[in-house]
Amino acid sequence: MIKVEIPGFGGVEIEHLVSDFTGTLSEDGRLCPGVKERLNRLSQRLRVHILTADTFGRAKEELQDVNCILHILQGADHDIQKEEYIKNLGPAKVFALGNGNNDRRMLQTARIGVAVLLREGCATDAIRSADILVKSAEDGLDLLLNPKRLKATLRF
Repeated sequence: MIKVEIPGFGGVEIEHLVSDFTGTLSEDGRLCPGVKERLNRLSQRLRVHILTADTFGRAKEELQDVNCILHILQGADHDIQKEEYIKNLGPAKVFALGNGNNDRRMLQTARIGVAVLLREGCATDAIRSADILVKSAEDGLDLLLNPKRLKATLRF
């Protein structure tokens, strides 16, 4: 668990990291450099969940050495599936990362939602639904590894 008190935002007790894969943790289906190490470090304190439609079909292979729960989304309404996943975990305990339109509901429902802007881009609805916008997955994960960054960004 990661705890931080953020003035004006309130107390945060994160137990779950939930992230999209494609365009958030990876580019063109390949895990971004530095992400595996950060996810494994965070998995010592949090449960790590990766939710993905797996556009490039590489998520399982890319995440094979990462201590995480990989959930490949099926069918349609991925935005609703991601939101329901967060609700089942308990939104108050979730830190979420995403970049797409199908991440917007997840980002809004989580206690802290972080939009990630990689070369694939970031949907404006994802940005509007998030609490924070970062320029890389590494920066997003580092918010948890260095919680004072969350405090500095989210305080009122």
